[in-house]
Amino acid sequence: MRGVSKVFSNGTLALKDMSLDVERGEFLSLLGPSGCGKSTALRIVAGLGAASSGKIDWPSSRINARGLPEGDVGFVFQEPTLMPWKTVFGNVYLPLRLTGVSKSAARERIMETLASVGLADFSEAYPRELSGGMKMRVSIARALVTRPKLLLMDEPFAALDEFTRQKLNDDVLRLWRQSGVTVIFVTHSVFESAYLSNRIVVMKARPGQVFADLPLANDGERTADYRTSEAYRVATHEVSRSLHDAIHAGGGH
Repeated sequence: MRGVSKVFSNGTLALKDMSLDVERGEFLSLLGPSGCGKSTALRIVAGLGAASSGKIDWPSSRINARGLPEGDVGFVFQEPTLMPWKTVFGNVYLPLRLTGVSKSAARERIMETLASVGLADFSEAYPRELSGGMKMRVSIARALVTRPKLLLMDEPFAALDEFTRQKLNDDVLRLWRQSGVTVIFVTHSVFESAYLSNRIVVMKARPGQVFADLPLANDGERTADYRTSEAYRVATHEVSRSLHDAIHAGGGH
């Protein structure tokens, strides 16, 4: 991101001169108070919204008409956004169908992706038959089935119970390590960001811009013991203090 600003039609300045470099293979969290522009920044990166000024630079020569690297970006929304009339298989097939891949040609890849999120046995189930956590797994599978180089996740677990959220955090870390995908993860949870990330960018309140850039000394390996470790306590303390300072600097609440 190079000097990206966003002014909405009602005059709200959501982002102001935001610049950010993301390295290949990183798990980067955007952390900040509600309304600081985290999701706006993510949607601009995804091409789901346009910057009022500034630009997004991509390290790819295959840029499509929307200014995105061809086939290289996956997006997981806050809600699963599944089609209720389609099976799990049909929902995950959607992005491949939109690019002209036949169902028969896509079947093996879809089933592999469903297996990677623990849903191989639910390919013929409908969304109404799934729990909230399972619906989000379908959404993640749909984003991963195109094998993107960049995975954008917009507070995907905020509405889930703590146990399900922790389990999905572990699953996302496993998928990240296995695939090598670069992840930008939006959250307002200090604990989630410190657990998942190897780098956290703290944003100050509106207008959103980078307040602090915090590299974390970890390799992404996590066990159940880490959540009660001294290293995790220190990391969450540092991140929490930075978030407090960002809110104070931005005048947020």
